[in-house]
Amino acid sequence: MPFKVNNYLLVDIDDEFSRAFAQHYFANAENSTLVVAGANSRHMVKLMFDQLVKDYCYCDFSNEISVSELASYLHEHHDIQGVLINQTDYQLANDAQKFIYNSLHKIRYLVQQDGHSFSFSFIPCPDPAHINHLSCQSEIAETTAHALTAKDEFK
Repeated sequence: MPFKVNNYLLVDIDDEFSRAFAQHYFANAENSTLVVAGANSRHMVKLMFDQLVKDYCYCDFSNEISVSELASYLHEHHDIQGVLINQTDYQLANDAQKFIYNSLHKIRYLVQQDGHSFSFSFIPCPDPAHINHLSCQSEIAETTAHALTAKDEFK
């Protein structure tokens, strides 16, 4: 059974990889459910214009404040099921960068493009997840306004 990438966050470090991946999974779909985040806004806007991604968000993955803002945005606006990271980008990352990647979500897959073909393989990330202020699925990612609204409901 093929891997379903519904409601996943794609870490966009390599523009060519991201486009090939999104085209492979969503070129013929009516509605993409992929959210992409990275530092190249122009590239991400093109992916959204081509209807290959549902949404995009600027994120400097080397900056914890930027990643924390991404986590809050995703927690508030999307139901992210996991994170997809290009395997090569993950392997080349230093320890600090890997900590950030491993903090994004408890479910993380390393994605590898098989040769020059348009097939992709998914490997569960071998490193442990960290649930903290950088995680988009945790209560920590709630914005103050969102938390106040939830508290007001119980009064």
